[in-house]
Amino acid sequence: MKQFTLLLLISITLFAPLKAQEPEEITIDQLLNRIKQSGDTLYVVNFWATWCAPCVEELPMFESDELLQSEDRIKVLLVSLDFKSQKEKQLLPFLNKNKIGQEVLLLNERNPNEWINKINSEWSGAIPATAVYHQNKQVFHEGEMNLTQLLKLVSGINQ
Repeated sequence: MKQFTLLLLISITLFAPLKAQEPEEITIDQLLNRIKQSGDTLYVVNFWATWCAPCVEELPMFESDELLQSEDRIKVLLVSLDFKSQKEKQLLPFLNKNKIGQEVLLLNERNPNEWINKINSEWSGAIPATAVYHQNKQVFHEGEMNLTQLLKLVSGINQ
């Protein structure tokens, strides 16, 4: 009987469907305040959307061991620019299907012209875009990149 119970528990654990994370809705000011209060944490913040093919192609590199082991205190935030109205139909199924492990935030802003410059004054607003923050410093990359470029951004902020 004990073996059956143990086998049942293992089966449920292994084969139970994983529940997708529930992205927190956040404003740019809330995001920037969170980063400012980070202490010694290095933040990699990627702006992306499910409808952006280059963004989706890049997502696996934000989960890579090479990135996460490149710094002691690193935190990846994936900031989705999907429409709030598409959260249930598009974003949540995408996160579940692709087993995204990094924290996903849903940007709750209406007018990009009001917040893009708060991230970087040279950002055109095109995605994907990635900002790396550490101790009041920022490096920024607009457009597609590979893991080597991302690692260079991360290491560059500490120089």
